[in-house]
Amino acid sequence: MKFVKASVIALFVLIGNAKMSIAQNATPPASKYDQHKVFNPLFYTTNGNEYRTAGGEPGVKYWQNRADYKLAVTLDTAEHKVSGNVEITYTNNSPDKLPFIWLQLDQNIYREDSRAEATSVVTGGRFTNKAFTKGDEIKSVTVIQNGKAEKANFIINDTRLQIRLKDTLKANGAKLSIKIDYAFTVPEYGTDRLGRLNTKNGWIYEVAQWYPRMEVYDDVLGWNSIPYLGSSEFYLEYGDFEYSITAPANLVVVGSGELTNPTEALTASTIAKLAKAAASPSTVTIRDSSDINSKSFYPNKANLTWKFKCINARDVAWAASRSFIWDAAKIELKSGRKCLAQSVYPIESSGKDAWNRATEYVKHSIELSSRWYEFTYPVATNVAGIVGGMEYPGIVFCGSNATKGGLWGVVNHEFGHNWFPMIVGSNERKYAWMDEGFNTFINDFDTDDFNKGEYAETQNVQRIAKAMFNPNADAIMNTPDVIQNNYLGFAAYQKPALGLHILRDQILGADRFDYAFKTYVKRWAFKHPTPWDFFRTMENVAGEDLSWFFKEWFMTDWKLDQSVKEVTYVDGDVTKGALITIENLEEMALPVVIAIKEANGKTDTVKLPAEIWERGSKWTFKYKSTSKLVNVTIDPKAQFPDINTSNNTWTGIAAKAVPAGVTANSVIDNYIKAIGGADKIKAVKDVYITSIGTVQGIEVISTLKLKTPNKMFQEISVPTMNMVPLKIIIAGDSVSMQQNGQVTPLPAAAKASLLANAQICPEINYGTATLSLAPNLEAVGDAQAYVITIMQESGIKITSYYDEITGLKIKEVTNAGSSELSNYQAVNGIKIPFTRKAEMGGQLIDFKVKDAKIDSGLKDEDFK
Repeated sequence: MKFVKASVIALFVLIGNAKMSIAQNATPPASKYDQHKVFNPLFYTTNGNEYRTAGGEPGVKYWQNRADYKLAVTLDTAEHKVSGNVEITYTNNSPDKLPFIWLQLDQNIYREDSRAEATSVVTGGRFTNKAFTKGDEIKSVTVIQNGKAEKANFIINDTRLQIRLKDTLKANGAKLSIKIDYAFTVPEYGTDRLGRLNTKNGWIYEVAQWYPRMEVYDDVLGWNSIPYLGSSEFYLEYGDFEYSITAPANLVVVGSGELTNPTEALTASTIAKLAKAAASPSTVTIRDSSDINSKSFYPNKANLTWKFKCINARDVAWAASRSFIWDAAKIELKSGRKCLAQSVYPIESSGKDAWNRATEYVKHSIELSSRWYEFTYPVATNVAGIVGGMEYPGIVFCGSNATKGGLWGVVNHEFGHNWFPMIVGSNERKYAWMDEGFNTFINDFDTDDFNKGEYAETQNVQRIAKAMFNPNADAIMNTPDVIQNNYLGFAAYQKPALGLHILRDQILGADRFDYAFKTYVKRWAFKHPTPWDFFRTMENVAGEDLSWFFKEWFMTDWKLDQSVKEVTYVDGDVTKGALITIENLEEMALPVVIAIKEANGKTDTVKLPAEIWERGSKWTFKYKSTSKLVNVTIDPKAQFPDINTSNNTWTGIAAKAVPAGVTANSVIDNYIKAIGGADKIKAVKDVYITSIGTVQGIEVISTLKLKTPNKMFQEISVPTMNMVPLKIIIAGDSVSMQQNGQVTPLPAAAKASLLANAQICPEINYGTATLSLAPNLEAVGDAQAYVITIMQESGIKITSYYDEITGLKIKEVTNAGSSELSNYQAVNGIKIPFTRKAEMGGQLIDFKVKDAKIDSGLKDEDFK
């Protein structure tokens, strides 16, 4: 599943919380660190057994059950309905007799009386129903067992169906078959996992969770019958699929696996084009826009049946539309096995920066991710439609409006899921991080390598730390439905991915990590691992006790704050070496990377293992210096999630003191003069600024309107994704905020802060705030800046930096992030920054002003 992109969602969360953080005590706290908690020896609470070994691999008696499917359905485009039947052959390989069996009826989530609907917040969300259907309409259920076919004794409870067997299904390989006749209406919006999109050439149907599916019975929990509520995804048995889709003949149908009746469903010309594409490393057009209305493209029939086969898979999905443009290319796997990459999309999605490159993205996503384990399906199909991003074996659904880096990101992410959880079949219903986090991790390597890093960006981990480790953060080891909606992007995607990067780059090294990680994939390919199987595999294969890391990173909400406490010299002599003392102030332990610079120009980097923190919260080490140290910096490349970087650097150079006579008020007065003067500012009636930035190739537009008195409209939009992550409207004392279209309740302090800042120049009215000027100037880039802390009556704290020479504000910091301001230009006599580098979601985004107007005549209706 796509969370837009993990870092992009994190960005949107931070945007929505901008300037709303309550001030914290400026006095450095005492260390919270306790080495006994971190390095507690009792991490593993059970021993290995004959099913799952202590070393993390399937045991000699490991088993899993199997479900093979035969499906035949018809798509009624007038009623938007799928109807037909499924025959499931279920094999009980367990050592247990089964008196009953459980199936999933996922379409029941779309019923008005579903448990998911009852547990959805009133403000809605991505996984909330926007309309209702009748769910799975079960017409008949038959059990075939011991050579007899009998009407099943079954009950339906929300998204589960239980069959109470007349004869207990025996252990160790016994089989039975289940036949179900059913139907359901395809919802227009299927909680961003399936649905239909109306285009000018017809509906696009993206169909998934479209048949009753077996629940997993395993050696860990028995039946895994957690209801489907929306956020949590799936846990499925493996088997072989044969399925057919009957639909109007002018539709193109694509699905998981391989089309087995091409001569019946396709014309000879289309088959020839597909053969050409299968041999071509570059994209070949199979069906262009001129074919949509051409009768020669379709066999001369009213309806066609498309037949597919997918071997050793946990699921299948399909899509159908008259509107599809279709192109394809060859996937080149190192083993020499042939695969096909293909994309289908409406003409509205075409373009050289859009879906015309989709097949190129599919091809390289599969080839690059195969470094971990070779892709197993014959075809990789990408479908443009209403679903923003969702994955199924060999087929993915991606947003039809995605372009540039946004399209690469979603295609790469969704196809990465063919490794996690399609090949490595973890329990997504419980452990989202085992598919989303692992997938986000492998996506990073693909993006670095694709087209010489076309969309690669280096993430500053320090910048994302405050958001990822915020006071309300959930631990990774929670079910997705428990994790708060605005933190799921961190808990399921970014934090586990970052943990793997730290494990690889800072703890184990690339060689040991890669060998262990590939071993994990190979061991558990087409099987059902638990978190403990992953932890044990990584430890045993890499040869390292990692229990301390797995505990703190996955099981807790602990934070990291490493600091340089002091530097002294042996016997007071700089030539005898320096004694550097570092501290661990928060609960998490990680290795330490320290950059050191001496007065003689010598530089060095010292790396210390996490085990130094086994001794306590302070550590002193000797550095063989030959001259005075001038700089000691922890984490110089910003690779660790340190929540407080203000204590990461020690310098031997005295800070520049604020000159005598300079006060906070005089600095503010100089700023007001620098941008135009109080009289001109007070005379301004309205301001209208539009700025554009990008996040990993995705264009983000910022719109700001201000009008006196006390009117503001602020909107952050992502046009290619049809998203409005943030909208704030202020009219007098009324303050409303929406995040991703949902009304967000605001505490009184946040409202007060927004009201205080909804002005042309907030500094004009700082009379009600408490201002404090730092005793020393601080460097911001090449400039020296006065640092003023503004404590508002609401308790909100803002730190602003004003250039010592120009008087202009060049930086602003809140607990939610920071902004660097530059390139001031005059608009109607008032200087405004035309470049704003905003630190949001761990990204430093350059917003460039596209248009700025002062006194353009904004009306009250512009603030709605």
